[in-house]
Amino acid sequence: MEFSAEVIADFLKGEIVGDPSIVVSGVSKIEEGTPGTLAFLSNPQYIKYIYDSKASIVLINADFELKQQPKATLIKVPDAYEAFASLLQLAEAAKPKKQGIEAQSFISDSATVGENGYVGAFAYIGENVKLGNNVRIYPHAFVGDNVTIGDGSTIFAGAKIYESCILGKDVTIHAGAVIGADGFGFAPSSANDYKKIPQIGNVILEDHVEIGANATIDRATMGSTIIRKGVKLDNMNHVGHNVEIGANTVMAAQGGIAGSTKVGENCMFGGQVGIAPHITVADGTKAAAKAGIGSNVKKKDSILMGAPAFDLSEFRRSFVMFKRLPELYSMLRDAQQKIEDMLKTK
Repeated sequence: MEFSAEVIADFLKGEIVGDPSIVVSGVSKIEEGTPGTLAFLSNPQYIKYIYDSKASIVLINADFELKQQPKATLIKVPDAYEAFASLLQLAEAAKPKKQGIEAQSFISDSATVGENGYVGAFAYIGENVKLGNNVRIYPHAFVGDNVTIGDGSTIFAGAKIYESCILGKDVTIHAGAVIGADGFGFAPSSANDYKKIPQIGNVILEDHVEIGANATIDRATMGSTIIRKGVKLDNMNHVGHNVEIGANTVMAAQGGIAGSTKVGENCMFGGQVGIAPHITVADGTKAAAKAGIGSNVKKKDSILMGAPAFDLSEFRRSFVMFKRLPELYSMLRDAQQKIEDMLKTK
């Protein structure tokens, strides 16, 4: 499918600098641009590529000041990264969607399947399941009894949705993810072993949530583990039982949130961030990769780093000292030796 610069600019409400009739049929990175593709520039580290990029069209921020006219046709928009994402979403929506029920899938007689849906081969749909319209269930996915999945949601191959979980509209569950497995609940006994505490709750994923491949979200011991609207969890994240994650929070890969913790809205967590159980994390909190959040974060919009995590500005000052520890230790040892030598001469 081909689009002209004029059509793209009209869709994005952008300003064309160059040839409005030039046509593209694909996308590329700005540093790897080829004729007939569209690229974008938002990261200052890539400014050096704008003037020589072979991409036919480049999206740039409206406030970007050019030193010379690039070879490519430009489309100026308020936010080039967001505009590029919008175009990719448009292209994705234009792709043909699978429909129908493939042979060798199993759908319980008591299940309800909406219109224009898709159920792939070897998928399992349990009793009393309710699938909305345009729901796509890919091969080898498992949807347990009494699960509800809202309109437009997608369950990719091999994902598992345990019984009684509730998924909202336009939810995406990637391959291998497990929604609703038992929380890690065991009670120590006098016999020095552990008795399993039955996990009788469920998981609720609100609208527009996306869960990455091989991520796991545990069902609540009682009540619900709740992932609010717009949350995005990367691959291989783990969310413990009775956790609540606020709207539009994002978490990069390999993170973990322990049981009964409440995470606020609009938080951002880097890769391998760990969050302790039974704490509260304020709205807008940002944590750098590998941060360990072990206590309540009360201040909104905090920026944390380190394990245990603390304020970024304090961490940076502390890190300067940490890097000097070998030098400081050497100075201390020399001073100690001089004091000992002085005492010996008395």
